[in-house]
Amino acid sequence: MTVPEGFEFDDDRDRVDRDAVWAFLSTGAYWGRWRKRADVEAQLDGAWRVVGVYETTTGELVGFARAISDGVALAYLADVFISERVRGMGLGKALVTAMIDDGPGAGFRWMLHTADAHGLYKQHGFGPPDEMYLERRSRR
Repeated sequence: MTVPEGFEFDDDRDRVDRDAVWAFLSTGAYWGRWRKRADVEAQLDGAWRVVGVYETTTGELVGFARAISDGVALAYLADVFISERVRGMGLGKALVTAMIDDGPGAGFRWMLHTADAHGLYKQHGFGPPDEMYLERRSRR
């Protein structure tokens, strides 16, 4: 993975700025605004893996992704974001690479739901589900 200059990626869950994740998910994420802070905290606590993107000079969290997994064959990518002020620098592509290709789930079947960024995810092998995949949609 090529890390854009001035940034670092870290999968240390204790380093994640939970306030920054909450701030983005509760205001800037179309997919996350329905959640309460306690929901996000529970999802962070239960995550199989998290990856944060940090500015090297300030240590500020400017990107994030989390995954849930059985730890053997299957993983779900969630809550991927890059702060608006640093978008367009290749951080999103590098973040997805760090999570799915450079981590312990490189050989897993990965899933995600998204209404945008299809081009980004296609670069990582995501596409329409195969004939074996079924889903029960949320009743929310």
